[in-house]
Amino acid sequence: MAKWTPQHEAPEPLEGPVVPTIIGGTIIWFVLFLAQLPFYGWYSDHGHTWWIWTCLAGGGLGLIGVYYVKRRDAAIKAFREATE
Repeated sequence: MAKWTPQHEAPEPLEGPVVPTIIGGTIIWFVLFLAQLPFYGWYSDHGHTWWIWTCLAGGGLGLIGVYYVKRRDAAIKAFREATE
C-alpha cells in the first residue's frame, strides 16, 4: 500500500469565479431545454424525450447550485472579515 501513498503535499484548491461559472452553466442547460422543445414530437417518436427532461433537470439543479455557491461565497467573506 505504500506504493499508493503520495510523497508530496496536496496543492491548494483553486479558487475562481465560481458564481458566474455556475450561472453560465445553468443558462446553457435552460437554453438547450428551450432549443429542444420545438422538436418534442421527433424526440417522442424516437424515444429520446429524456434528452429534453435532462436539460430541464440540469437547469433546475443549476439554480440550486447558484443558491449554494452564493451562500458559500457569503460565508467565506463573513469568515474572512471576522478573522481580520
